[in-house]
Amino acid sequence: MAFTKCALILAIISFIFIQELAINGGNQPIMASDPECFGKCDHRCSESTEKDCKMHCVFCCGQCNCVPSGTSGNREECPCYDKWPYYIPGKFMCP
Repeated sequence: MAFTKCALILAIISFIFIQELAINGGNQPIMASDPECFGKCDHRCSESTEKDCKMHCVFCCGQCNCVPSGTSGNREECPCYDKWPYYIPGKFMCP
């Protein structure tokens, strides 16, 4: 009887979790992005002096599904990049 209750509770929690994932849609965790993001971000951050460049780039790539070409600039290629503000006024999180 206790096993049945535990299984039922686990099934309900799993169902709720799956529903939350469906509702969130494109909101994915930072590291759950396209594997191509890592290579693109390696190039994008290759000349950066920012220590968190790659982490921010991978996050932005996962959210925006793109990384601007080159090592800097070209932000117009990924308009979503300007959507993520940084804690310093006038700066953006996405490199």
